[in-house]
Amino acid sequence: MPRPKIGFIGYGAMAQRMGANLRKAGYPVVAFAPSGGKDETEMLPSPRAIAEAAEIIIFCVPNDAAEIQSLSGENGALAALTADKLVLDTSTVSPDQADAFAKLAVEHGFSLLDAPMSGSTPEAESGDLVMLVGGDESVVKRAQPVLDVIGKLTIHAGPAGSAARLKLVVNGVMGATLNIVAEGVSYGLAAGLDRDVVFETLQQVAVVSPHHKRKLKMGQNREFPSQFPTRLMSKDMGLLLDAGRKVGAFMPGMAVADQALALSNRLHADEDYSALIGAMEHSVANLPHK
Repeated sequence: MPRPKIGFIGYGAMAQRMGANLRKAGYPVVAFAPSGGKDETEMLPSPRAIAEAAEIIIFCVPNDAAEIQSLSGENGALAALTADKLVLDTSTVSPDQADAFAKLAVEHGFSLLDAPMSGSTPEAESGDLVMLVGGDESVVKRAQPVLDVIGKLTIHAGPAGSAARLKLVVNGVMGATLNIVAEGVSYGLAAGLDRDVVFETLQQVAVVSPHHKRKLKMGQNREFPSQFPTRLMSKDMGLLLDAGRKVGAFMPGMAVADQALALSNRLHADEDYSALIGAMEHSVANLPHK
């Protein structure tokens, strides 16, 4: 049987890599990219055109405002999201926006999963993302063949909106841990330890995750090619703190990390969020940050 056509709304670094893996698996892919890059994928002129052309629509946009515009703006997708469509929202958005999208799905009759991914561009390229999904079990089963192509594991977080909330847990831990790693580096350098000894030791010990070891290598090289840009990590930390305030969660460590990443974002918005390591090195050791 022919594979269903997949349409991306938002086609930046993560979506392009997911799209490449889906093409390799035999899925026809089209995309709309208001600000993202382009590859050999057929590009369509609007979110509505994507929703009309594709059976499965994958949203991969940077924030709530972009998602609302893609849904309900001029030539938005919502007008063409009929009952036969399956929508996977891989964007990291606020719980409130995830809930609003789920309400629209009920009102218009289309199937929807909030399906943010855990992983950066290396995992997207290799198909090793961890897919977090929220929604009905029957919809998860319908989406599973696609999820299996773009990810190595699917975690059903619960009903609609659950995955959006779980993604903030994951990214909060990721951002707060990076801040702690950067603080440790800054102390070691300020205390006069050899720079390479500090970085290489942290890349060897078990208490630092493989993900953060990649970030330490960037810090050691003073080069921060963007696998996950600071502007998006800072945005996600803000979403987490806003959501946490609404439910009364106690997150002082994550609040500190949010402030550190917000400061780093002023100069390093489009660099990888590990640029925070370089920013701290510059501040405490008075070394140039490239």
